[in-house]
Amino acid sequence: MSEAVRRVVARRDPALRARVVRTVPLTYAEGADAALDRPAHVRAGSGLAWTGGALAVMQDDANFVALADPATGLCRAIPLPAGEGGLRQFDDVRGNKRFKLDLEACATVPDACGDEMVVAFGSGSSALRERVLHVRDAAGPAPRVELREALTFYARLRDAAEFAGSELNVEGAVWRAGRLVLLNRGNGAAVDGRQPVDATCEVEWAALRAYLDGPGAHPAPGPENVIQYALGEIDGCRLTFTDAAAFGGALVYTATAEASPNAVDDGPVAGSAVGIIGADGEARWTVLENAAGAGFDAKVEGLARGPRPGTLYVVVDRDDPHLASQLCEVELAGDWPV
Repeated sequence: MSEAVRRVVARRDPALRARVVRTVPLTYAEGADAALDRPAHVRAGSGLAWTGGALAVMQDDANFVALADPATGLCRAIPLPAGEGGLRQFDDVRGNKRFKLDLEACATVPDACGDEMVVAFGSGSSALRERVLHVRDAAGPAPRVELREALTFYARLRDAAEFAGSELNVEGAVWRAGRLVLLNRGNGAAVDGRQPVDATCEVEWAALRAYLDGPGAHPAPGPENVIQYALGEIDGCRLTFTDAAAFGGALVYTATAEASPNAVDDGPVAGSAVGIIGADGEARWTVLENAAGAGFDAKVEGLARGPRPGTLYVVVDRDDPHLASQLCEVELAGDWPV
């Protein structure tokens, strides 16, 4: 690892508070559809991004983007290309989890025409998860969906040991001033002397778009300005990044304390946290609370601006394909840039 890589220790700040004040299950207004292999509910919510006045919800184990009305939790389903066996749901119950796209990070970015586009990233935790999704006109009557291989790009991320650590696991993406900030979640296992790493990096969006738009014609950009983070612990379990969103020059992030054996398999969750990375790169955090003021013990995976100043939306992955993911409204108190 390069000695030039900065390492930041996040500080638990007693002046910050974050509390879940409202929760709604995410269900499809159209209901289930066996022909599309669509369940009646959003499954493992893993990322959030505003587009066209709706919240685009990514799912790591279902080939659908859900456009959610945050007031009701009702969603419109945008089907993605079917996967292995013509299916769109992937989990341990079916025995096909290894074939999932694992879309864990998303952001709204300008496309080549100046319109907005939702871009989502596979985690990179296996070869099948090295794809980038483009959804144009997501809130319109005919969304345009493209799923692109990005093997060389993911290889560059993985080869940057200071960013990827022992196991690459991209869990967050933030658009900021012509660049994407990507977050690696350090919930992996140690491999060949490498330790898991929570880190951020920057990628030039124009270069990445050119690479994705012209396979083989443009080189894949590499990660820049890597910063590693020690995010703290809840009940002795290490916090690891799950998402982030830009607020001015700062990033607000979510992290979960999950006892994962590696970057692929789930583990018991001790709680989640909300934190802030300031423009100077320093980080502070607080435990996410439930409405009663106790620790919110679910796995929070996606983050977006809330309906009012001082609020956020987060989405919960319940790690059970039979249960609907939950969209939660979070109220903040203290010195937040929101």
